[in-house]
Amino acid sequence: MESTLPYSWYSDPEVLRREQEKIFRSAWQYAGHLGELPEPGTFFTTRAGRTPVIVTRARDDEVRAFLNVCRHRGFPVAAGAGKRETIQCPYHAWTYGLDGSLRAAPRANEEEDFHQDELGLVPVSVGTWGPFVFVNADRDAEPLADALGSMPAQVAELGPDVGDLTHYTRWEAEIDANWKIVCENFLECYHCQVAHPGFSAIIDVSPESYALSTEGPLSSQRGLVRDSVTIEGELPRSQFHFLWPNLTVNIFPGHPNVSIGPVVPVTAERTYRFLDYFFAPGVSQAWIDELMAFDAQVGSEDKALVEGVHRGWPPAGSRTETS
Repeated sequence: MESTLPYSWYSDPEVLRREQEKIFRSAWQYAGHLGELPEPGTFFTTRAGRTPVIVTRARDDEVRAFLNVCRHRGFPVAAGAGKRETIQCPYHAWTYGLDGSLRAAPRANEEEDFHQDELGLVPVSVGTWGPFVFVNADRDAEPLADALGSMPAQVAELGPDVGDLTHYTRWEAEIDANWKIVCENFLECYHCQVAHPGFSAIIDVSPESYALSTEGPLSSQRGLVRDSVTIEGELPRSQFHFLWPNLTVNIFPGHPNVSIGPVVPVTAERTYRFLDYFFAPGVSQAWIDELMAFDAQVGSEDKALVEGVHRGWPPAGSRTETS
């Protein structure tokens, strides 16, 4: 029996500050998808933890990522997504190409030591797995393929070719709970029989059937469909993956599908989540609607659980219980 983490780790802003510095600043983060960069001259903004990032596809068709911070005063140079030849900081009109180079700065010619070629946007690491785009604020980060471990191979073994998937929608929510509570809930299905009756009616969550394996920072769950349930589609079972520190990947039985997204701390007691849903071409709208409704129900049940856990933490300084 292991003791829980101290209460302060789930409530203290200083702990979150240290997590951002020690964990998120050097971790690969799911940023978005290539459908947001459909052609040269497009960009979208995102975050790596709390670090603002802009992802671009320049005229040479290369995907790049940079800190979304002007080199002059630190103002974000872009918001949202779009198509432009250049991006311009709204504060003092410093203008950058989508390759990150500084193209123009007002009155720069009046400065003797203005080294324009040294003042481009600061690059960050970027990588892709199929249509999925990842960023890492650490320019010396390990390759994305190494960080993902065996997850792509496990997904391919199940059946879906991620390269064939098309983005369908993005779900977003904020949760009144510390980000670690949200991750801890995803990491176990001990609660599924009690808290997810609809899920458990389809997936056999018994310890003999529901498999859990770990490989370094990767945790994988595999659930078989109950013998009494008939599933329409090619995928015979489910897969749920968690990649440290905060990436979740879901695949449900049926037609080829993947939902992927991070668990993002907003404050020590509030978390932002988004999931991008992808389906294979030709999957019927009726089946997609059914899956989306099913996942929304499971998600609402999980939201109630993690918010309840956060509310139930003891007052600061009290003795922690075991779990």
